[in-house]
Amino acid sequence: MNKKDKLPKDYSTAIKRLEEIVNHIEEQSLDIDLLANQVKEANALIKFCSGKLNEVNKEVEKLLSEGDTSDNQ
Repeated sequence: MNKKDKLPKDYSTAIKRLEEIVNHIEEQSLDIDLLANQVKEANALIKFCSGKLNEVNKEVEKLLSEGDTSDNQ
């Protein structure tokens, strides 16, 4: 991604953009000269989404463990 390109603000926007890139590649409608840039963008989006999923996973695990301790009291 270029410096002017920014990561999306949320997970759903990132997923939509990833789907667009994948569709362009699968349909072979992506110019070969742009392929490397699109793959770089997709990689950055995947890292962004993975980070978001990890954050949510940790938060859910924390909430569940807090629920377990309150159930035992």
